[in-house]
Amino acid sequence: SVGLIPENELSREAGIVLDPMTSGPKVNDSMETSMEGVFACGNVVQVHDLVDYVTQEASLAGRCAAEYVLHPSDLTKQKTLVQTLPGKGIRYIVPQNIEAPLGITGKEVLKLFFRVDNVYEKVTICVSQAGEVLSEIKKRKVSPGEMEQLVLREEQLKQLKTGAPLEICIMKGGQS
Repeated sequence: SVGLIPENELSREAGIVLDPMTSGPKVNDSMETSMEGVFACGNVVQVHDLVDYVTQEASLAGRCAAEYVLHPSDLTKQKTLVQTLPGKGIRYIVPQNIEAPLGITGKEVLKLFFRVDNVYEKVTICVSQAGEVLSEIKKRKVSPGEMEQLVLREEQLKQLKTGAPLEICIMKGGQS
């Protein structure tokens, strides 16, 4: 389903770290929560606009949960390499942490989902880390009611620097 506000009483009672902006658990790029071996997806994590996004998240969470069960040592050795950070004009980003470096899980792409904090027209969505722009996407219009998706490709993932936050921001007229 889509458009439902997450109900996370179970997550809260289990001690899983929640994101105050999404009302859902904070997750990494494998959809694993702060509790090792517990994966979340769909409207538990964030309000979705399209069932396609729910399906993508569920597929990723299922694959990663299966990998965890089959090869738990591969995932438990991981640590947070990069935190995602909402910059100017961005309300939140999911996943909140990128933990699996390219090569461990063979990721060729990383999908970041986010919402803007206001209606903006003629903007550039900028992804940067440590002052270096990794990606820019021009949009005619963005609004809080519509989830945005941004894909980082393999060559961009290889540029990620451990410890430095990955920031997404809105730039109007070429300036942030």
